[in-house]
Amino acid sequence: MRSSALVTGLLLSISLPLSAADHVVLATPTTVEWGHYAANAKPAVTVQSGDTVKIQTLSTCGPTDRLIARGIKAEDIPAYNDAVYKGYPEKEKGPGGHILTGPVAIEGAEPGDVLEVQILKVDIDANFACNGFGLHRGFLPMEFPYSRQRIIPLDREKMIGHFAPGIDIPLHPFFGSMGVAPGGGKVDSAPPFAHAGNMDNKELVAGTTLYIPVAAKGGLFVAGDGHAGQGNGEVDITAMETFLTGTFKFVLHKNKAMSWPRAETPTHYITMGFSPDLKEATEHALRDMIDFLVEEKHMTRDDAYMLSSVAVDLDITQLVDGNVGVHAMCPKNIFTVAK
Repeated sequence: MRSSALVTGLLLSISLPLSAADHVVLATPTTVEWGHYAANAKPAVTVQSGDTVKIQTLSTCGPTDRLIARGIKAEDIPAYNDAVYKGYPEKEKGPGGHILTGPVAIEGAEPGDVLEVQILKVDIDANFACNGFGLHRGFLPMEFPYSRQRIIPLDREKMIGHFAPGIDIPLHPFFGSMGVAPGGGKVDSAPPFAHAGNMDNKELVAGTTLYIPVAAKGGLFVAGDGHAGQGNGEVDITAMETFLTGTFKFVLHKNKAMSWPRAETPTHYITMGFSPDLKEATEHALRDMIDFLVEEKHMTRDDAYMLSSVAVDLDITQLVDGNVGVHAMCPKNIFTVAK
């Protein structure tokens, strides 16, 4: 396995200036990948390192007629939802269920590189979100052996989701799924792994930078599974699912060895691990945090292990996507001297 440490200077303090996007990718039947990340996918757009791309995405709430049947007004459902559901070839769907917009190819990206994805802006494109669980799904399937669905009205001015009378949830929109193509073939959109994918990491809001190891030519970045908000764990298998548009800046780092996705917020360094086994996922996240501290903060491995025990939080990301996720959160403010 390649060393998971980035070279010094790759994770720096974030400054994400907002500017007009260089490219726009709308969600259409020809610009989405339904249920997979694929190394042979045709790019929706090819960009240069440093370019910004505005990407429109669908929710996982389902087709327009189903949403109308659940009480959503037709005029409140983005028109492109119906167009994609009716126009995407049935034979090209799967094996997962997420509808991901892209891919965005980055000129010159090759296996062994790292793609830096600056999340500049995330806009909520609908006034509702959905949540639900189903038979044999979620973290407690034997305790809830049936299906339930809920529509959650969203107040986009106050950034509040009205879950129920007397229960309002602050909105923190992020993409549940962002990632690149695998080294070959096609992988299910549901389990996150080294390509990032369906991480469901609620820390990845606007102002955050994501770093992903490139495994296929062009990188082939896609995004989708928009969430207006979510709790760590995502225990019933859905968040506040909704329609999002994101503005991303892509920066290519050549020949940077990294095994797992990483991220940086204005306040934390984040490493991540994914596995069918929660203990193994935790080990991946912790080992990568130790590697980061050794390589980026020039600590000994012993000191990095001890610092991880006294200052780093290991949080469950999600428990329901085949591969569970754990992310390690290292606060920046503990470092009083720049190294």
